[in-house]
Amino acid sequence: MLIGVPKEIKDNENRVGLAPSSVRELAHHGHDILVEKNAGAGIGVTDEEYQAVGASVAGAAAEVFERAEMIIKVKEPQAAERAMLRPGQVLFTYLHLAPDPDQTKDLVDSGAVCIAYETVTSPHGGLPLLAPMSEVAGRMAVQAGAYCLEKPHGGLGMLLGGVPGVDPAKVVVLGAGVVGTHATHIAVGMGADVSVLDRNLDVLKAHWRQFGRSTDTVFSTRDAVERHVLMADLVIGGVLIPGAAAPKLVTADMVRKMKPGAVVVDVAIDQGGCFETSKPTTHAHPTYVVDDVVHYCVANMPGGVPRTSTFALNNATLPHVVTLADKGYKRALLEDVHLLQGLNVHKGHVTYKPVADDLGYEFRDPVESLHDD
Repeated sequence: MLIGVPKEIKDNENRVGLAPSSVRELAHHGHDILVEKNAGAGIGVTDEEYQAVGASVAGAAAEVFERAEMIIKVKEPQAAERAMLRPGQVLFTYLHLAPDPDQTKDLVDSGAVCIAYETVTSPHGGLPLLAPMSEVAGRMAVQAGAYCLEKPHGGLGMLLGGVPGVDPAKVVVLGAGVVGTHATHIAVGMGADVSVLDRNLDVLKAHWRQFGRSTDTVFSTRDAVERHVLMADLVIGGVLIPGAAAPKLVTADMVRKMKPGAVVVDVAIDQGGCFETSKPTTHAHPTYVVDDVVHYCVANMPGGVPRTSTFALNNATLPHVVTLADKGYKRALLEDVHLLQGLNVHKGHVTYKPVADDLGYEFRDPVESLHDD
């Protein structure tokens, strides 16, 4: 199979779909890899390094999209990239379709086979291709929040961990999943006063076992969310409903009542955000202020540390890329129910129910759609 790796074009996105070590593995399996010129520049990898492990280098994205049978990316395809997709071509990347009707329409119209990293499941539960970026984003959320709490950046002027004799910042983490756990790890390490809210008692118990009395675990209700958010100096939103739009846990009214100079970091922004006042931002312009509350809503947070993120992502995605290339997408999907969960769009049909429900498309069963292929 000819596998294409275009250079990412989203604002300040420097990750790359395949690292050289992944290219070498695919070449060993007998596949051809076409990498766009300078695709790896953002992680410090040269075209010569890709060529040394068996890749060819294309001068432009158009050549990659025109020739490749399968496209491997990181972020959702931008409008210019979606226009280059063709019927039957496989796209394997993050999609986050539920809050993005324009992208969904373009992918449906393209006739391509679109498999989303973020909805692939594992035999042990969880979302293994989303997890590594959630780990990075959770850790970065605390760094970003601490930065924004500094007075020159619009915040209260607080040091996250305080100093002897001065209280630390109160950090509220919404969701005790992968994002929340890694955010808690960093916030506790920096000495903050941390409260974690979740509706799953088993998750809260696991959190308690991991962190003990260094955090306050809270069962999430509307009352609990409001009470803790209004006391918070920093709120990190890490809630997730796989493939669907994130629930708006923090209302605009709650934000209005927060402390002036408080900070919110919405890690759920890829799925629409869990604050009513959230809107996507970029690494170039990461924050804005609503009712004196600083909002950090960068939609590709792990892109800020692209080298770490690329290798972490490749560790998770490579086995699936190899399977899709070795078997072909149809056989690979039909033989692996967990990879099948990643199929969001198939040749003009929406094949992932939460996306269909959120955006008003008719849902097509993925197995039926593949059998009719």
